[in-house]
Amino acid sequence: KVSRREIQRMRVEIWTAWREAVNENEEFKLAKMDKDTVVSAGKWKLPPELENNAVMNFTLFNKGKKPLTGYPLFLYLHGSGPKEKEYARGLELTKGFNDAPSVYFVPQIPNEGGYYRWWQRAKIYAWERLLRLAMVSGDYNPDKIYIVGISEGAYGTQRLTSYFADYLAGGGAMAGGEPLKNAPAVNCANTAFSLITGSYDAGFYRNTLTGYTAEAFDELAQGKDSMYMHRIELIPGKGHSIDYSTTTPWLSQFTRDPYPKYVSWENFPVDGCYRKGFHNLYVNEPSHVTKDGRTYYEEKIVGDTIILNVDTVAYETIQKDSIWGIDMKFKRNLAPAQHGNITIFLNRSLVNLSRPITVILNGNVVHHGKVPESLASMVNSCAYYGDPRRIYTAQVDVKW
Repeated sequence: KVSRREIQRMRVEIWTAWREAVNENEEFKLAKMDKDTVVSAGKWKLPPELENNAVMNFTLFNKGKKPLTGYPLFLYLHGSGPKEKEYARGLELTKGFNDAPSVYFVPQIPNEGGYYRWWQRAKIYAWERLLRLAMVSGDYNPDKIYIVGISEGAYGTQRLTSYFADYLAGGGAMAGGEPLKNAPAVNCANTAFSLITGSYDAGFYRNTLTGYTAEAFDELAQGKDSMYMHRIELIPGKGHSIDYSTTTPWLSQFTRDPYPKYVSWENFPVDGCYRKGFHNLYVNEPSHVTKDGRTYYEEKIVGDTIILNVDTVAYETIQKDSIWGIDMKFKRNLAPAQHGNITIFLNRSLVNLSRPITVILNGNVVHHGKVPESLASMVNSCAYYGDPRRIYTAQVDVKW
């Protein structure tokens, strides 16, 4: 156990130890943003067991003077044309976006070929390392990290924004449109999302799927006190080429809330990869039983009461196109999870830890009583999330 007066000192000590361990042991590196003008080119060799012969070239550059709270960080994902050309075009575009002060991480996709995507597992490995390095660097504001992308990069952006939503202030997809099963909109509570597509951009039904995404976000935003902040538009008279310059200025106005009292998380697989934790929830044992199953967690904190509903998720396709076989529209079916094991991490921004805490799981009270603050909670949450804002001081473990 730790006393309240010890917490801040211990938080600093834990984060310092974590930062030193990452800097010593992480093979990937980021250049320091220690000058007003920094342009750094590098390359990361991705693990061969995830993808053979995958070397990700990238450029890291800043715009403007570093704010006291650290730079906003944008990950930019290019389109699916020849990778050298798309990479060069991406650098040209991002340098011109009106979002200074900012830093851009602009990667070149490692390989090319049929059905080769930004969201496949080797790339997810890279994005996990990017987030980890950005958090420990001291150069970036951990509450102002964004993903943006164009065309094929838009598909990657939409999936990855849903997947990594708890780390992000926002995501911006341009000239894209994913089926919602691939990027559940429910995950973007507290994370700003932008999707702009030309109204004539019918390739792979991008305009139609953008419309479905708008409908989903509009419905989610009703009654949720504007937690689903979104800008989803079909640009009149435009095809696949649109004005890309409006997305990052819109996103820049949003800052992540690291301690939301409403969490909505569909733990879905991306190329077979699952998240272990999301916001203040950490999964010790998933509730779904199939290898590609999904579990939905909805958490509401009202005063000192935590209301948690956990359901398994099944999608029913209600519209499929007749040309490509794309599943276009779905019915999302939920059923109360029959088993599971999760940790609910807590701090004094979420609940009053001086008072008894009540946890209600799927309608049943599973905990009522004081929750002690402990070194174990602080160390484990630091290791799980690698996030200076998520060093939680207490936890409730729930198994059913």
